[in-house]
Amino acid sequence: MVTTVTFVSTNAGKYREVRELLRPFGLRVRWKRRTLPEPQTAKIEEVVRSKLNAVRDVTGWVLVEDSGLFIPSLNGFPGVYSAHILDIWGFGPLFELLKRRPRAASFRAVAGLRRGRRIWLFPGEVRGTIAPRAAGKNGFGYDPIFIPEGGTRTFAQIPAAEKNERSHRSQALRAAGQLLASLDARDRRRRSRRTKARA
Repeated sequence: MVTTVTFVSTNAGKYREVRELLRPFGLRVRWKRRTLPEPQTAKIEEVVRSKLNAVRDVTGWVLVEDSGLFIPSLNGFPGVYSAHILDIWGFGPLFELLKRRPRAASFRAVAGLRRGRRIWLFPGEVRGTIAPRAAGKNGFGYDPIFIPEGGTRTFAQIPAAEKNERSHRSQALRAAGQLLASLDARDRRRRSRRTKARA
């Protein structure tokens, strides 16, 4: 039986990435579109825990993910408020703030799984720089202005498959996928032993 994971988010772009990243692990991803509360905190892990605890009506495996763009020269801003700031500002004011500041940045993500009362958290991070201007049509969010370390193109300029090989979200979700696959394999072995014992 294929393990089904319910991904809870309002972001269709994230859902597509999650589905593709978990496919190699033999997992089926179901999307539940829902706005979840986000606590006022500087830590992504706390945001993810809060989101998982807010989804109590979904049985089985529940998956949420939160990510942010962290810019050291702006004291980590926009950080956990990245999505909110992007909705309000767009990219323009961020470029203004960085005119005379270093443009180093990192994308951080945390994927969270819950089943029953148990919670697992999986971090991911990729470092890079903020581009001088937005470029590219792929991806979503801050992808058009983030150039990963060692690259010359933004996440929005590279194919989705290439982004999924190196992104912060892919690191976090692959770790989650590995856990789910290992637990699924363990459960299969247990069922097989029980079946043989009854034979």
